[in-house]
Amino acid sequence: MDIWSLQIPLPVALAVIATVGYLFGRRTKPITNDLLLRSRRELRRAQLVASELEKISWNVRKSLAKHHASVSRFKERVGKLGEYQKEAAWKELCNEAEEILKPTLQLAAQMAHAYDEIRQQSAHLMTFTEVRTDSLTGVNNRRGLDDTLAAQFATMTRYGSQFSLAMFDIDRFKKINDREGHLYGDRVLRELARLLDESVRETDIVARYGGEEFVVVMPQTDLDGACVFSERLREKIEQQMALTVSGGVAIALGDDTQDSLIARADNALYGAKAAGRNCVFFDDGEHVEQVVEEAASTIV
Repeated sequence: MDIWSLQIPLPVALAVIATVGYLFGRRTKPITNDLLLRSRRELRRAQLVASELEKISWNVRKSLAKHHASVSRFKERVGKLGEYQKEAAWKELCNEAEEILKPTLQLAAQMAHAYDEIRQQSAHLMTFTEVRTDSLTGVNNRRGLDDTLAAQFATMTRYGSQFSLAMFDIDRFKKINDREGHLYGDRVLRELARLLDESVRETDIVARYGGEEFVVVMPQTDLDGACVFSERLREKIEQQMALTVSGGVAIALGDDTQDSLIARADNALYGAKAAGRNCVFFDDGEHVEQVVEEAASTIV
C-alpha cells in the first residue's frame, strides 16, 4: 500500500503504536501519583514526536508532489524534442535539463535532511521501549543512552549542531545505603530520576548511567547553557531532597566519540568530587573548571 494514500501518515502511526505499546507494557505496575505524572510527561513527549513526524511527512509529500509535476513537464518537453532539428533539439535539451536540475538537487537535499530528522525522532521513540528503560528508575538505561548519543553525533556531523551532556552522581551514596538500607537507597534513586526527568526539557534525555550516576543529554545546547542548567539543577536537588549531588558537564566536540564525551564529563565530575562535592565542574576540551553562577535561581 502507498503510504501517501493513508489518511494517517505512517510515522505518526508508528509513534502512536510505540506509545501505546510502552504504556500497555507497564499496565501491571501499581498506579501511583509518580507513575501518573511520568505517564503524562511521556504522553506529552510522544505527542511532540508525533507532531514532528507528521510535519516531516507532510513536507516530504508536498515536495514530492511538486517535483513529480516538474518531472512530468520535463518528460513531456523531452518527448517533443524529436520535432526539432538536431542542433536545436540539443540546445533545448540542455535548457530543459538545467531547469529540472535545480529542483531535483533541492529535493535530494530535503530528503537527506528529512532522513536525519526522522532518525532523531526515532531516537526519541526508542526511549519509550522497555528494552531501553532502566527497570528501577524508569528513565533510559545505558542502551537508550548509547542510541541517543549515536543520533546526536550523526546530526552534529551532518549539520554542525551542538549538544551537551551532564553527569550527576549522588554524594556519599554508599553511606546512605549503609545507614538506611538498600530499599531506602532504591527509593532515593527513583526520586532523583523523577526530579531530573521533570526538570529537563521535553527534548532532553535522562539516563541512568550506572549505580548512582545519571546522565542528561541536551540537544541544541552550548556549554554555557548546559553549565547554567546543571548548576541550577544541583541547587534544586539540594533544596528538595535530603542529599547533594556533584556534576560534570561537557560539550560534544568535532573529534569526540561517545566514549570520549562521556570520559570528559566524568573527568569534570571527578573535579567536582575532588573540590569537596556538591558542586558542578565543566570540561571544555582544554580546561576543567568549576561552574559559578551568581544569583542562581531555582528551576521552575
